[in-house]
Amino acid sequence: MNDEQSELRVGHRFWRFPGGLKLRHWKKISIGEALAFAGVPERLVLALKQNVGEAPEPAVEIGQPVARGERLTRLGSGFSAHLHAPCSAVVEDIGRYPVPHPSGLEADCIVLRHDHEERSVTMPHLVDWWRHDASELLERVIEAGVVGLGGALFPTHLKLEPRRGLPMRMLLVNGAECEPYISCDEILMRMYPQELLIGTQIMAQILGVEAAFIAIEDQMGAVEQILRQAAVEIEADEVEIVKVPTIYPEGGERQLIQVLTGLEVPSGGIPPDLGIVCHNVATALAVYRAVLKGEPVISRIVTVSGRGVEIQRNLEALIGTPIRHLVALAGGYNERARRLVVGGPMMGYALAHDDLPVTKGTNCILALIDKDVDRPVPELPCIRCGECARVCPARLLPQQLLWHIQAGEFEQAREHALNDCIECGCCAYACPSQIPLLDYYRHGKGELRARDAEAAAAARAKARFEDRQARLAADEAAREARLQARHEALAQGDKAAQIEAAVARARAARVRDPEEV
Repeated sequence: MNDEQSELRVGHRFWRFPGGLKLRHWKKISIGEALAFAGVPERLVLALKQNVGEAPEPAVEIGQPVARGERLTRLGSGFSAHLHAPCSAVVEDIGRYPVPHPSGLEADCIVLRHDHEERSVTMPHLVDWWRHDASELLERVIEAGVVGLGGALFPTHLKLEPRRGLPMRMLLVNGAECEPYISCDEILMRMYPQELLIGTQIMAQILGVEAAFIAIEDQMGAVEQILRQAAVEIEADEVEIVKVPTIYPEGGERQLIQVLTGLEVPSGGIPPDLGIVCHNVATALAVYRAVLKGEPVISRIVTVSGRGVEIQRNLEALIGTPIRHLVALAGGYNERARRLVVGGPMMGYALAHDDLPVTKGTNCILALIDKDVDRPVPELPCIRCGECARVCPARLLPQQLLWHIQAGEFEQAREHALNDCIECGCCAYACPSQIPLLDYYRHGKGELRARDAEAAAAARAKARFEDRQARLAADEAAREARLQARHEALAQGDKAAQIEAAVARARAARVRDPEEV
């Protein structure tokens, strides 16, 4: 990092990331409606694994009453995040239930039944948060179960922990939504500007960074005014508001860093390697609520949009709320609805039905009509036009990756940086042959994860086998040593007996015959 870059003069100049698309946005159709609370459904299904890493373990039992905000889990390791009761309820079941996921598979869940008693618990409020050290603030973030609410679901405390030998220089709070329909971050910034700024300040204090920025799209003029006014009101001069060009996927962490700083996160690396930490605006709000209000993550803002529902709007929904409940609050489906998607049209995935729960990563529910859905045309052969490589923001070789995955050569795909794919969908969007490239890449990543898990399990089994063999060898050596000692003792005993017999014979020889006396 040279001296010019170390000054972190964000906003004074913009760089370009490779590839990307200029997409038509549909955000205004959902921004017009005021943010509303979705209410408390009778039954909530909470997936245990709502974070990258390991799933926490249940800390409750079936039939146990729980209060709003009560912790339901205990952490198996630091690479996990807590889960809390979104309302006063009784634990109805702990088992496997379907959750939103591209695979459509079931996951371990805690099912709560609302008891209407309105019991609640909170953590102690740290209103004077600036008087507390980083470890105290970080502990509050851990206890609140805060994860990356932009969709990454990475445990927030791990990104805020100090890294040995890597001092953090910049905190970048991402408010640049790049998907065409999603507006949950924009309405959050409109409704909670002061809370967002304070959450940013708290994270900056934990990290001890030199600079903190909130990045928004250049088409969010109203949001910029609201944030700047709020910064004046609470005297948050150290937080700078910057606008970035609206080019998809500029909201991606690596792309946003490159646009603002000109620095490129290396393949296999992470932003902290450059001294930069990036969080979503919803995560910053969650940090504010955890520290100043003592509230864990029990809800999130969800955009319900698309031309397949009657009313496009944003709803603050409790974690575990059925998606059908949100659709009903949006006026229900109209006769044109054809496909239900969680997430945006570019990076989202289709759902088989709407009887699935909202998770911490659910930012948008999208009901698409025929005109939004690609016509069912057959997948054509690749014509090697290079459009996929041209629009790829990660500088990958999509054609090469496709060939390796189709041939089952997953390790070769790994060598061609498959894991650097951010799954933005630009390649599939630009492909004239209608090849579902994103689906292939997700399949390849899933296959690699399965193989890595299998290899890790095999390595653990091998280690256990070798440990057992070592223990058996040690036991056998100890047994042999005991036998040898016993044999030596017996041999030593035999020698002593022989000596004693010889002495006895000698003594007997010295005694005269009684008749001679």
